[in-house]
Amino acid sequence: MTDSKKSATLTIDGASYDLPIHSPTAGPDVLDIRKLYAQAGVFTYDPGFTSTASCDSTITFIDGGKGELLHRGYPIDQLAGKSHYLEVCYLLLYGALPTAAQLEDFENRVTNHTMIHEQMANFFRGFRRDAHPMAIITGVVGAMSAFYHDSTDINDPWQREVASIRMIAKMPTIVAMAYKYTIGQPFVYPRNDLDYASNFLRMCFAVPAEDYEVNPILARAMDRIFTLHADHEQNASTSTVRLASSSGANPFACIAAGVACLWGPAHGGANQACLEMLREIGSVDRIPEFIERAKDKNDPFRLMGFGHRVYKNVDPRATVLKQSADEVLELLGVENNPLLQVAKVLEETALNDPYFKEKKLFPNVDFYSGIILEAMGFPTSMFTPIFALSRTVGWISQWQEMISDPTMKIGRPRQLYQGETLRDYTDIEER
Repeated sequence: MTDSKKSATLTIDGASYDLPIHSPTAGPDVLDIRKLYAQAGVFTYDPGFTSTASCDSTITFIDGGKGELLHRGYPIDQLAGKSHYLEVCYLLLYGALPTAAQLEDFENRVTNHTMIHEQMANFFRGFRRDAHPMAIITGVVGAMSAFYHDSTDINDPWQREVASIRMIAKMPTIVAMAYKYTIGQPFVYPRNDLDYASNFLRMCFAVPAEDYEVNPILARAMDRIFTLHADHEQNASTSTVRLASSSGANPFACIAAGVACLWGPAHGGANQACLEMLREIGSVDRIPEFIERAKDKNDPFRLMGFGHRVYKNVDPRATVLKQSADEVLELLGVENNPLLQVAKVLEETALNDPYFKEKKLFPNVDFYSGIILEAMGFPTSMFTPIFALSRTVGWISQWQEMISDPTMKIGRPRQLYQGETLRDYTDIEER
């Protein structure tokens, strides 16, 4: 963090305290309150930490007002349009776009680590056959620390590197195995001759009875979903990974904590909620009814997949993913899928409605990713696991950045205590 030349003065009960102000390379200035408690004996109050910078980072920047998302300074639309997921993984991990030789080496390292320890298959069989895939993934990722002891020492840079590659490489295999287990099909092993997205699709949809040919349009759409969800600054799951990391926990435990946090419907379940809304609408002729309900302030109904908490303009990821959604729907068709018919007409209706234009309630990345995954044949229970797969590199990059920081401290949020003050214990006979 650079030295601050600006400051603010806070006056409490007649006493004044100077608080440094740091100016970032992008975004609003940050008031440094680290010494406030020691100097003034007071805490700040910020439920949800929506006005608090919990760290300094060089990985991802979001400007919600402009609808801007940058990874290491590169706009997400350029990365999604010109790059691919593993190149973006390299960028997030190492801070710069790779040369051709560096990318080839990185892709080879990832590809050669996609298999998981054979005994880990026993973990899957310990779950009920109707277990949610996220429950399985959370458990299996945490269990990786029991199988890969040679990459759990967070103080060893080489072990941190090995753990990072292993997590990125093995997460598609783990997620695909969780899917296969829940539908009662045999596991499909990864293949080294396929790219990252194609390999994942094959592990999900191939069966031993016949080979599975990956359609390049579907593989490209899958790769874009991975890319567009790779990192998103200090969101709930990323902050969870950082908080767990601050205790010195091993990397697999930290990522498992991130997976568990992502499982929450307010975070990773938005695209699933979008598809459930489309099912509630049911048919194209009911869309006007639900559009009017969305405009009614007294109606609790909300159009899921429209607007975004951070982006107050168009979600830049949605613009890119819309192209893939159009390509996938053209390839697979919507004639025999009423759900996709509803999605297509709802999108057109909302984009042309003055109310939604004025409120800037545009379709977001969750709307389009849900449509694509539904068209591919994934059940909604797999939407969040695919999100977790995509976000793993973001979690790992944030974890690497935090562990490498010599000033790292264990996280310890404070509280505004509203409970009882000191009182004496009363024996049970006297209560």
